Amino acid sequence: MTKRRLKIGVMGSASGPQVEDPVARKKARMLGEEIATRGHIFINGACPGLPHDALMGAKEKGGLSIGISPAFSEYEHVNEYLSPAGHDIIMFTGLGFMERDIINIRSSDGIVIIGGGIGTLNELTIAYDEGRPVGIITKSGGISNAIPHVIVELCKRHIPPNMVFDDDPVKLLDKLEEVIVRYPLPIHEDGRVKDSRKGRG
Repeated sequence: MTKRRLKIGVMGSASGPQVEDPVARKKARMLGEEIATRGHIFINGACPGLPHDALMGAKEKGGLSIGISPAFSEYEHVNEYLSPAGHDIIMFTGLGFMERDIINIRSSDGIVIIGGGIGTLNELTIAYDEGRPVGIITKSGGISNAIPHVIVELCKRHIPPNMVFDDDPVKLLDKLEEVIVRYPLPIHEDGRVKDSRKGRG
């Protein structure tokens, strides 16, 4: 049986001060390079900023890349969303940012967050609620520097065992690969499942 390639989603600051931070940009590029070097499939939201820096790193190492665009078409993607179109494959969802985020996350075996603002916080929340493995690149600015505070102190929740942290993208991917294997995704029921106890179907 052929071993399935992992799909690693990269999410983070598409705009704002983090995208000008040379440390964050270097970490993003290193992350993309490492994803490609390990033979994983690179996924992001087909956006500019730190996820695009990571894409450039992945492409430099010959990685396969998939972009999940919020736009309806390539024209809208480039001209309305002002986003790059350099992926091997771009999926044009036509769903806008928030709904695109769900597809982005569910398409990934594990996600990595670097930097990040409000949009990235939305992605973190979705991944957390759905039990997706998450890696956080610390010391990269934005929400990545405050995720334990947000989850534990503000939300009164716990850090799940499949959420890992490191300021080194290489070490972070080691940890993320481990939790992807150790904690398989839960079975997620939907509204089509009949609830026989209450007579609904």
